Amino acid sequence: MPVSTTRRAVVRIEADGEPGRRPDDLAVESPLVLGLDGEAIATLMRTPGHDIDLTAGWLVVESGVRAPEHIALLRTCREDDTDRVHITLREGVAPPRPRAFVTSAACGVCSADVLDLRPLARSAPHSPGWTVAAEVLAGLPDTMRRRQRAFDRTGAVHAAALADATGALSAVREDVGRHNAVDKVVGRALFDGELPARDRLLVVSGRVSFEIVQKAVAAGVAGIVAVSAPSSLAVDLAREHDLLLAGMVRQGRMNVYSGDALLTAR
Repeated sequence: MPVSTTRRAVVRIEADGEPGRRPDDLAVESPLVLGLDGEAIATLMRTPGHDIDLTAGWLVVESGVRAPEHIALLRTCREDDTDRVHITLREGVAPPRPRAFVTSAACGVCSADVLDLRPLARSAPHSPGWTVAAEVLAGLPDTMRRRQRAFDRTGAVHAAALADATGALSAVREDVGRHNAVDKVVGRALFDGELPARDRLLVVSGRVSFEIVQKAVAAGVAGIVAVSAPSSLAVDLAREHDLLLAGMVRQGRMNVYSGDALLTAR
């Protein structure tokens, strides 16, 4: 099994005690090289675990992959002391553009040169008349938080999940990168035949920037629910694509930046 946490010695300083050395759990961050037909096309800094889901979710945004059958092969291996995923796409599926640099855990669009979501908008994000209760949104971050096992140990990873209008969550995925956690969720949904994820909500543990909206549009979700705030570009893009966007969802309070017409009181 991939190791998502590790231990290092730290000096712990308590408010009313002497400093002491002790082991502490840390989230692992390490490179994952993606190769297409034998050629490296991207290096992702991620937390090991669910690397196949991560790669598939990355392909949903970065290539012509729209269904599981568009992928001929995803194979993990360890080469030159580095984790790798070898990708083979079906004939006729548009390949991803090579990335010139390492994509860090802080940036999902580093080295990309196009900020245009129009090619990703493939279907309406929600059914006619679809709504969700504000109280359901309010409870989603806490529901997801109870399933963040790596965060409990390290305090250093983000999480993502898909939820329906009743508040039921899919599998929760964690990673040091917000966008990686989302890619893992999107990849899992792709393999489960759940894309586009119409009438579903993407729940994220951090802020919402362009890259998160980009991935939400690619997945076809109805909205995004976040613990922290969005950027201005994220709000503009969510409005352009008719997404519900709720941020600062904490302790029963929230800001609704887009799609407030989709909310009901109960």
